[in-house]
Amino acid sequence: MDTLETRELRYFMAVAEELHFGRAAERLGMAQPPLSRAIQQLERRLGVSLLERNRRGVCLTGAGEVLLHEGRAALDATTAAARRTRRAGGVGRPGGPRNRLMLAVKAAASHELLQKLLDAYAAEPDAAEIEVLPSGMCEQEEMLRDGRADVALMHTPFNSLAGFDSEELMAEGQIAVLPAGHPLAAREALSLADVGDIPDLPLARWPRHGTYPPGPGPEIHDQTQLAQLIALGRTMAVFPDSARAWLWAEHAAVPLTDASPVVTHIAWPPHSRSLALAGLIRTATRL
Repeated sequence: MDTLETRELRYFMAVAEELHFGRAAERLGMAQPPLSRAIQQLERRLGVSLLERNRRGVCLTGAGEVLLHEGRAALDATTAAARRTRRAGGVGRPGGPRNRLMLAVKAAASHELLQKLLDAYAAEPDAAEIEVLPSGMCEQEEMLRDGRADVALMHTPFNSLAGFDSEELMAEGQIAVLPAGHPLAAREALSLADVGDIPDLPLARWPRHGTYPPGPGPEIHDQTQLAQLIALGRTMAVFPDSARAWLWAEHAAVPLTDASPVVTHIAWPPHSRSLALAGLIRTATRL
């Protein structure tokens, strides 16, 4: 049997991520025995063992690891299809169907480029409505995959473009954003080693894939919190040069001489057939 039902995938994904049948059943809102039976039936249909069960709990087999990876992509694809279909039909929008694109952008990044893009595209005949979706660090990838966004501005080396079509739009240097009163704020330039070793000013930590990297810096939830903590002298951050657009008077920006350039791309799912999206991409590449 070479087909899978989305229900089966959701059941397996819950167990694979929790590695515990009880917690997975609770997460799915069902009893444990039918969940166990469903996984056993799935293993019989596929002809492989997906999970190893022992006294210590549950772990994935090699085949289970493959299905975890492939299943996550498959569920994202079905979710994306449903979201984009509903959006195309105008579900939840007053006045019914309208040509609309959801554009995911990292909060406060590429502000000038984004403004130029929106203005230039709005002047095009038959331009679609653009709804801008600010996102956190690296969330644009997930938003494209699960259908919350139709297109995104992504930044390498921070974002991965794997699995997407993309066009490069601009490259820029990086800056350290410090409290204006800090001694290093008076420097003309800094190195990555400088900013990584400031005892009284640890680097802020953004979540990646749901967890925060280790370190002494504060855990950041949004751009406003970060801006305030920098102004208060509690942390610092590294950003593309275009982030100067959102800095407060209490902030200072110092160029980083040895940081790799940040390249902004416009990215979209490779299977998209949206004429509105094609028009937006043409406008972006002209800029």
